[in-house]
This record gives sequence, structure tokens and C-alpha cells, in this order.
Amino acid sequence: MFALFQSARKSVRQFRLPILAPFIAMGLAACDPTALSGIGNSGPSVDTSKPIAVALLVPRGSGSGSDDLLAQSLENAARLAMRDLGDVKIDLRVYGTAGNAQTAATQASLAVSDGAQIILGPVYAEAANAAAVAVADQNVNILSFSNSTTIAGGNVFVLGQTFQNTANRMISFAKSQGKDRIVIAHANDVAGQLGRNAIQSAIASNGVTLAGAVDYPLSQDGVVAAIPRIKAAVDNSGANAVFMTSPSASALPLLTQLLPEAGVSPATTQFIGLTRWDIPAPTLDLPGVQGGWFAMPDPASNGAFRSQYDAAYGGQPHPIGSLAFDGMAAIGALVKSGKSNPLSTAAITQGAGFKGANGVFRLLADGTNERGLAIATIRDKKLVIINNAPTGFSGAGF
Repeated sequence: MFALFQSARKSVRQFRLPILAPFIAMGLAACDPTALSGIGNSGPSVDTSKPIAVALLVPRGSGSGSDDLLAQSLENAARLAMRDLGDVKIDLRVYGTAGNAQTAATQASLAVSDGAQIILGPVYAEAANAAAVAVADQNVNILSFSNSTTIAGGNVFVLGQTFQNTANRMISFAKSQGKDRIVIAHANDVAGQLGRNAIQSAIASNGVTLAGAVDYPLSQDGVVAAIPRIKAAVDNSGANAVFMTSPSASALPLLTQLLPEAGVSPATTQFIGLTRWDIPAPTLDLPGVQGGWFAMPDPASNGAFRSQYDAAYGGQPHPIGSLAFDGMAAIGALVKSGKSNPLSTAAITQGAGFKGANGVFRLLADGTNERGLAIATIRDKKLVIINNAPTGFSGAGF
């Protein structure tokens, strides 16, 4: 893929749509949000002297080997978190959704009839949406592994890192560094438009100037044709940063190669990414990404989780396996609080948040989340953290 990007000007041709990074791909499956927004619940009655019934919905049974690997990693991570819960006892029951919405709805209903007091999962947005609808009147909340904000709200919370969370963190940091006139470069597909919207919202809320937004089709011809338009937007507005939505498996290598060649110098115009620029590993070698800024989970917390997982299971977790650890850690912390309704909407959205495999995070009243992210760059083909992830949130807690 990288060789194809780098030879773009020699042989420009349509490139195949890539498989996006896991956090992005989950959002692309989003359907229209349900009519559940604004609905909260008091949560089920919980007797903390007895095991808490938790249903884990995973994409097992789809016939896809990758889904089965993901399902096993999620289950492993959830059980790993259970080891750290002390006196909190969990009755974990695992249900396979086959990776589709209809089965997810059926399994969510079955889980609640089996006594589930809260649901972890499913992964894919349509499945999570269907599961939420199926149990909406059962006073049970869902902590989904999706990152799609279009399904968030009511009884469903998304645990995946969202575009909005990343955009807010990046724009706030950029402003603190004097990069306050931003041009957005985004693909005109669903992910690109959602990313653009998140960046625009972050720009508005942080008092930064939107200096322009340039879209492009997901083809090499489209990206190449957009380069002069991006340069013109930078020159005409006096922009000092370009915020790119594309991941490293898509148009990012081509954008970061061609923009400097067109005269948009990273020395004066900061390149910023909405996705991680350190994965896959060959991305670190690209000249165009050197010095760029992007956000990532707290490396110390994630490294500790991966080491713990490897020691327990003899291998590395799936990239989103950590979300099951986070969900179970949150459930344990809530039950430890000693409140009579620890799984209610009000308890789940308490302001101090939780500590998980990727650092601190908290669930918001609109069903989305905020994660404490580190700011990273690439120097001499190596990952460097330039601003540490926060270690906590202000707000009422336990």
C-alpha cells in the first residue's frame, strides 16, 4: 500500500478502499440513531452481597475467523479485569451475536431474561443499536464497544475512542502551541465527513479559527487534485496547521508526501492527524509524517495492560480488546461505591470517571465518552510523546 502511495505521481490510478483502523471501522457501520436519546434509567436493583450479572455480547458465530479472534480477545480482557475487582463478584455470561443486528437484539433480550443487570458489547454499531432497542424498556444499560456516536444516548454508551474526543484534545493542544488557524483536509466518504464535523465542533468550542475545509474523493486522482486546493486554502487564509482525517492505511501517506512538495511546509504549517500515525509500523518511516501531531491512549496504561494480558494468555490482545477490560473495570468501580443503584445512568456518568487499560475515561450523559489521551509525534522515525495523557478528571466522583 505504501509503495502505491509513493509512486502516485508516476502512475496515478484508483486505489482500493483499505480496511480502516479498528476504531474507525466500527463507526462506519452506524445506522440511524434510535429514538432513545434523552431516556435515562435508574438501573436495576443491585444486591452487592451477591454476584453482579454481566452479559458480554461478542461477535462469535459469524463464520469469520477475525470475528472469532476478536470475540476471544474481548472475553479474555473482561476476565482479566475481573481479577482486579477484589470483593466484587461478577457472574459473567457470554453471548455470541454472529456480528449482526438481529442476533444481537435476540441475544440481548435473552441475556436480560437470564438476569443480566448490565450488558457489555456488542462491537458493531448496528448490532449495538439493535440490542439497545431490544432492552430499552428493561432498565438495563449497554456499554458498547463501538465508537459510533450516532448510536449513543438513552440506554447505550459507547466505549470506543470517538472522533470528537480526539478532535477536542488535538485542537486544545494546537491552540496552546499557537496553532490557531486550521485547514481541514478530509475524504468525502462517511468517515471523512464525520471527522470533519468533529474537528469543526472542536474548533468552535476552543475559540480557534476554521481557515478552510477541503474534501477529496478516496482515489489517488482525487487526492492529487486536492493538493493545490489545500495549498490555496492555507495560503489565502494564513493557516498555520492542516488537520487531516485520513488514517495511515488510506490517503495519509499521499497527503503528507505531496503537500510539502507543493509548498506547504511542515516547518511553518503544522500537520495534525485525527488517527494514529504510528500504526502500522511502516508509517513511522514515511518522511511526510515526521513532526506531525496525533493523539493516542496513555502508553503507560496500555503497555501495562498488554503485558498483563500476555502473561495471562500468552499473546497480545486485539486492538479493541482493551475496551472489554475498561467496561468491566468501570462496572467493578461502580459496584465498589456501595450505592444501591451503581449501574444507573447517573452512576455510570459520574464525573470523576474510571481507570482502565487505556488510561482514564468517563462516560457522558449523551452516551459518548471522554478519554485521557496523550499527544504524540514522530521524530527520526520513532514515536515520541510530547504531552502526557491526563491522569484524572475534575468532577464529582465516588
